[in-house]
Amino acid sequence: MSSRKGQRDAARVVREQLARERRRRRTIWVSAAAVVVLIIAGVIGWAVWSNQRSDSFTTPPGANAEGTGIVTGGGPVTVDVYEDFLCPACKQFEQASGSTLEQLAAENKAKVVYHPVAYLNRFSTTDYSTRSSAASGCAAAGGKYHEYAKALFAQQPPEGSAGLTDDKLIDIGTSVGLDRGSFGSCVKDGTYKSWTEHVTEDASQSNVTGTPTVKVNGQPVENPTPDALTAAVAAAGK
Repeated sequence: MSSRKGQRDAARVVREQLARERRRRRTIWVSAAAVVVLIIAGVIGWAVWSNQRSDSFTTPPGANAEGTGIVTGGGPVTVDVYEDFLCPACKQFEQASGSTLEQLAAENKAKVVYHPVAYLNRFSTTDYSTRSSAASGCAAAGGKYHEYAKALFAQQPPEGSAGLTDDKLIDIGTSVGLDRGSFGSCVKDGTYKSWTEHVTEDASQSNVTGTPTVKVNGQPVENPTPDALTAAVAAAGK
């Protein structure tokens, strides 16, 4: 009897081990299948999101053909200027070289393309870089991009703050001659936030890693002082 009982116990132990092994393999396969499903869903979701981003932005009047910046002037040399309205160095650049760029455009020596990127959202608590860039698109729609950009830099909030409120952005717009009704609605509705995303993404893909960045016919100008900009445009125009 004890021999048969021992055999039954041994058989039971083997069955339990086999059952545990089957459960372990089943758990592994279920987990692996779940991971595959999540990966597939992620890839599909990213593809849908990417397609929606590339096709859903609204471009303001005055933008270039690619919809990545606001154009002034029509000279043979292209000057691309990448700026963030929260960037202190951009404010300094505009104060030092902004009038030189305006003169180069006015004299038809250069086509200047301003790209208002949103690189510094992490330095405000309200995504100020995005909001101010989108508001500049509203200003472009009202024919006052440059006047508005200057005013934004003149009243630039400190990094780490909440930035200017939408109401303040609207006040600045009216101070440079924009219609409060249409401009205000544009800012409040975030009409050009999708455009800001497009401008910023294109800048990143163009290897723009910081602001201000200035390129003359695609070549970076390391120290874009007025003299350096004038010389670079002259050399590129020969």
